[in-house]
Amino acid sequence: MRQPAAWRSIAGDAAARSVRGVLTDIDDTLTTGGAITADALDALSRLQAAGIAVIAITGRPMGWSEPFARDWPIAAIVAENGAVALFRDGDQLTIEYAQDAATRERNAQRLRDAAARVLCEVPGASLARDSAGRVTDIAIDHSEFARLSPLQIEQVLGVMKREGMHATVSSIHINGWFGEHTKLSGARWIVQRLLARELDAELAQWVYVGDSTNDQLMFGHFPLSVGVANLLRFADQLTVWPAYLTRGERGAGFAEVADALIAARS
Repeated sequence: MRQPAAWRSIAGDAAARSVRGVLTDIDDTLTTGGAITADALDALSRLQAAGIAVIAITGRPMGWSEPFARDWPIAAIVAENGAVALFRDGDQLTIEYAQDAATRERNAQRLRDAAARVLCEVPGASLARDSAGRVTDIAIDHSEFARLSPLQIEQVLGVMKREGMHATVSSIHINGWFGEHTKLSGARWIVQRLLARELDAELAQWVYVGDSTNDQLMFGHFPLSVGVANLLRFADQLTVWPAYLTRGERGAGFAEVADALIAARS
């Protein structure tokens, strides 16, 4: 896909008027400096009030996601790159898994062994601080609280792949897991589970918003895909670009997307 111009707003697309929902990454897309800012939180509220469902799709773990699934004005969070869905059912938070309990139990020791191998074979590698809340994957910190070089990141990916894992790099972590789930499969699952609709039958009515190389699968699948401006720091690593880029970075960029979608309805 050809790289879009550095500023191209989704507001110019007539299809924005018929958008039914937004799928969005969290870290460095909704959040800025590790926290959701007032403009992004307000954007979520305004999208909800406009009848546009927002579902977050993240590599963050189930445990980390729980309070946000309860408190943010969103329909759901799909965590651990498609493996865990968290959504409110009345006053209760429901948590469901893409893998059955027996599969998760079989994989638990494999995940521990893979993590130990990464830490042993890649000097300087450390587990992400949110690892205690992880159920179906492991995460190595490369930019949140620790710093790994591009070579170290490639070494971590190499170990994970030799262990038979799927592996991807977000703006802050390197995630590895066993199983075929992805952000895209998680999006399909939660749209069917919550809304009883087939996502692939209405792709033109959904927007995906992301910020990193691990969003490329989603960028390539959704005609209305948007990168917040900080995506440009990965320009030399991207092979699949979103259709649009925002002017603002992180939460401010997400707020721009919300502004455009709500304005398109008026």
